[in-house]
Parts: sequence; C-alpha cells; structure tokens
Amino acid sequence: MRSVEVEVVTGSARRVVDLGAEIARFLAPGDEGLLSVFAPHATCGVAIIEVGAGSDDDLLAAVDELLPADDRWRHAHGSPGHGRDHVLPAWIPPTLTIPVIGGRMTLGTWQSVVLVDTNVDNPRRTVRLSLAG
Repeated sequence: MRSVEVEVVTGSARRVVDLGAEIARFLAPGDEGLLSVFAPHATCGVAIIEVGAGSDDDLLAAVDELLPADDRWRHAHGSPGHGRDHVLPAWIPPTLTIPVIGGRMTLGTWQSVVLVDTNVDNPRRTVRLSLAG
C-alpha cells in the first residue's frame, strides 16, 4: 500500500474543494487498485459530485437547509452553529473508496472528488490518500 497526506486550505468560509489535482499527483501511470480518500477530522467530509456548474453551491445550500448553522446544537463551542459541523460527517462521510485502473480513477464524465468543509474555524485540513492494490 502507498499512502500520502495532503494539506488542503479551506480558508474561513464554507467550501467545497476539488481534490482532483492532488489525487492526480498521487497516482502513477499503471496504478491499479482501490483509492481511499480519508479526511481525519470530526467536522468535514468527502464526496463525489459534479463541480463548477453550480453543484458546489447547491450542495452547500442543501447542507444549510438540512443542518442550519444556528443555536439548536448541543455542541456549542466555536463559531455560531458549529455544532452542525460535527453532525455533517453523518451525511457526508469522511471517507470514500474509488477503483483505479491504469493510473486513473474510474469516475464518470462529470464526477469529481471533493472535500466538503462547513467549519469556518479551521482554515487548513489534511486528507489521507491511500492506494491498495
């Protein structure tokens, strides 16, 4: 197994960050196996979605509807509504697995792997990429 940890700067705003470039740098021509993408944090997740056509903003809007950033949460430290950030990984999990063939992820035409981070208190994240095969 080969593994690397990459740093992702999310800044101080809710963000959907495309991880495609980091994953492409990690994979080598001829790689075969299963790629694990894991965010070792309690307040963000990883997903496969279309990016750049409004889906990023639609996803964040859906999260805001499902998990409002208000004072309803018992987990109450950090910025207002931070408790929802701790619930987010139940809907957008911190890990996913993608088959790799010929050094490329076997994603559909419009699919991208993204980090979804609604926690504005942590501007830097790490993502572990591991290839087993």
